[in-house]
Amino acid sequence: MPDITEFEPELYTLVDEEGVEQTFEMLDAMEVDGQCYFALVPYSENPEDSLEGSDELVILKSEKVDGEETLASIEDDEEFDRIGQMFLERIEQMFEEEDEEEE
Repeated sequence: MPDITEFEPELYTLVDEEGVEQTFEMLDAMEVDGQCYFALVPYSENPEDSLEGSDELVILKSEKVDGEETLASIEDDEEFDRIGQMFLERIEQMFEEEDEEEE
């Protein structure tokens, strides 16, 4: 039987406009036309809770503010739709590859 190592998710704690903190797990990141984008889902330490809320995909982009890199919402609807579709296709492909490996 293969040696199973524990998976450590890449977590980010983000603060919204109202000052509310929420932890997210990064699923994927990509660069498009020189801009970095990130696909995240809300994180829960309980795997069952994570599965129940797995329909919420948050897509953010990297921006420099006062010399520091921050993650920001995508304001342009066309940009959001285009990048969101790219992430959905990539994530779907990742899960298909995992399913094939398990068989």
